Amino acid sequence: MTPKPSRRALLAGMLAAGLWPLLPDPLRAMGMHFRTIPSSGEAIPAIGMGTWLTFDVGDDAEALRVRTDVLRTFFAAGGGMIDSSPMYGSSEQVVGRCLERLGYPGGLISATKVWTPLQFHGHMQIEQSFDLWGLERFDLIQVHNLVAWEAQLETLRQLRSDGRLRYIGVTTSHGRRHDELERILRSEPLDFVQLTYNVLDREAESRLLPLAAERGTAVIVNRPFRRGALFDRFGRYPLPPWAVEIEARNWAQFFLKFILSHPAVTCAIPATRRVDHMAENMGALAGPLPGRRMRAQMVDYLTGL
Repeated sequence: MTPKPSRRALLAGMLAAGLWPLLPDPLRAMGMHFRTIPSSGEAIPAIGMGTWLTFDVGDDAEALRVRTDVLRTFFAAGGGMIDSSPMYGSSEQVVGRCLERLGYPGGLISATKVWTPLQFHGHMQIEQSFDLWGLERFDLIQVHNLVAWEAQLETLRQLRSDGRLRYIGVTTSHGRRHDELERILRSEPLDFVQLTYNVLDREAESRLLPLAAERGTAVIVNRPFRRGALFDRFGRYPLPPWAVEIEARNWAQFFLKFILSHPAVTCAIPATRRVDHMAENMGALAGPLPGRRMRAQMVDYLTGL
């Protein structure tokens, strides 16, 4: 007699297949990985989405339709945080138009950035972001790549005090800025920090991730796939047979579950322009995560290929 699949196995299988809209709400909520924002205690889904390059499509009608479907899949799968920036071309405009088409789903956690060396221009840039997203309040605004971070944090604190912003933070996507980021983490009370971390880029494990945990700062992970380079390098190889232990059915879930298994990580934000890839990414929200032994095993397997 064929054994009956567990409810968690059904959940993970339907999630990976992009069938979340067919799931009843109680089952949809079961088994998903949430993380707590230390400064507030709010729980958020551990997989969000980035928009760099993938949502910079301007007024292309077909591309806009596809991005709307990508976002629809994201929210149907339980996603929350969408991360963008004025640096990302038309991405904020496109996100706003897609959200409008979807009726601004209730699970949205809106996250953008300020990216300018001039404080007065930062005010203007932030106001434009409100308009482009179609929002009266952001959940999170971050200082992009630490540009004029002292002045811009002052602006963000005022916005938070005015009730137009819930959380503040800083970001970097460059390892050469880790020393400066460490100094900021030690001296500034931040809700969030965003940095690069993945199965090959593990420098953050030594200082930044433990420090963020110590300081009570939530961590957003960017470049979880090394901008797709991890798929280029390893995609032609099979998943190791023991990947079934963490219910990783594809490389995206393998890479993301490694990231989510670090206790200091709050949310990873992979970017994609494809619905099927979004469904794969969101599959990492379900099923077990690797422990310490398997994390080392995952690194050893990849470095040995």
